[in-house]
Amino acid sequence: MSEVHQNHPPKSFLHSGKIRTADVVVVGGGIAGKACALGLAQMGLQTLEIAPDLDKAVPAPQGLQWGQRIYAFSPSTQKLLAHLQIWDAVDQARMQPVRDMRIYGDRGEKNDQLHLSAFEAGTPQLAWIGESNVIEHTLDQASRFQNKLERIADVVEKIEVDTEGSTLHLKSGGLIRAQLVIAADGANSPIRSELGITTSEESYSQSAVVANWLCTYPHLDTASQWFLPGGDIVAMLPLPGKQVSMVWSTSPEHASELLKLNQTQWLDQFSTIAKGAISKQLGELTLNSVPTAFPLRKIRAKRFIGPESSPKVALIGDAAHVMHPLAGQGLNLGLRDVAVLLNILGKRESFRSPSDIVLLRRYERQRQGDTSALLWVTDKLKKLFSASSNTERQVRNWGLGLVNKSHFIKQRLIERALGEIDFE
Repeated sequence: MSEVHQNHPPKSFLHSGKIRTADVVVVGGGIAGKACALGLAQMGLQTLEIAPDLDKAVPAPQGLQWGQRIYAFSPSTQKLLAHLQIWDAVDQARMQPVRDMRIYGDRGEKNDQLHLSAFEAGTPQLAWIGESNVIEHTLDQASRFQNKLERIADVVEKIEVDTEGSTLHLKSGGLIRAQLVIAADGANSPIRSELGITTSEESYSQSAVVANWLCTYPHLDTASQWFLPGGDIVAMLPLPGKQVSMVWSTSPEHASELLKLNQTQWLDQFSTIAKGAISKQLGELTLNSVPTAFPLRKIRAKRFIGPESSPKVALIGDAAHVMHPLAGQGLNLGLRDVAVLLNILGKRESFRSPSDIVLLRRYERQRQGDTSALLWVTDKLKKLFSASSNTERQVRNWGLGLVNKSHFIKQRLIERALGEIDFE
């Protein structure tokens, strides 16, 4: 994509009949983009969604093989999906409620842990664990029957922003004119770059190795996480039946070694890490997917709307922020972007267009606080548990035990994890 152009509307195009128009265009075909496009259309806005693979419907997952892209879905995400009228259509047989979370320090001592309980918090569950495909398939099905929503399998090559809206130039040669553009085009967002919105970025020099496992012991609806000496973090997330999804954050070099392990070698790993706690808790583990890895980094856009002088674009999801997976909140944070944007646009005064600067600044203001807080906490936790001195190790393990004894602090942590959204 080339640099953004900001000028007056191209009147010759507007009156030539060669340009299509829409109230809102969503650029991106992930969960956040699909959810946002569906919600905008349900609101009555003429909406176009553009992404390269939108002509390929995501199939419903079936059988005992679970997909690699596993997410933790918070109650705030469940509330958004219920608002979009698709939660009841999600295959609940492939969604696992999480009723307990246990976080362990790296000394292996019984008191070095934090236990968060849905029962103590007075809520049915803390989260759900499920496949990306389950949600995407349901969103695809709902989008087919929304007459205000059209999906286009194409690529945006250039965006021109002016005082009235934006013009999108597609790879196919098409032109689209919209009042508001939603950039849901990922961590390397071309639209964000073209608008000149800078980011603060930091590589964690880690990769996340993910794989699914069958286990011989029941997981008891419990998500477990171990902070290991040296900075590695291993999470075991419950899946339906006797299955778990592993997320192992480690150095890129170690990640490459883990990807080469066979079944027996993996069992040897589990018998040694965390003093064998994983094997003791879950029993014998059998690999149920091909392990894969992806690099970890932190990204935060300096602004969530753009361009600066006359904003007509809003960033959501990974285009706005990327975080370490240790808290399992990356997707939920992006879907809270969607929820807030839908809420603001749904309550807008009749004289305001979807791209009214008051609305966009309201969106940016509301999302920056939540985003900054969660990114800061996640980043500090990651760095704290990566520190290697004996003093730092003792302090962090002591801190886990101390927090575990405080009902007030645990309640605040649970409230942050659950997330709050409003659709009044």
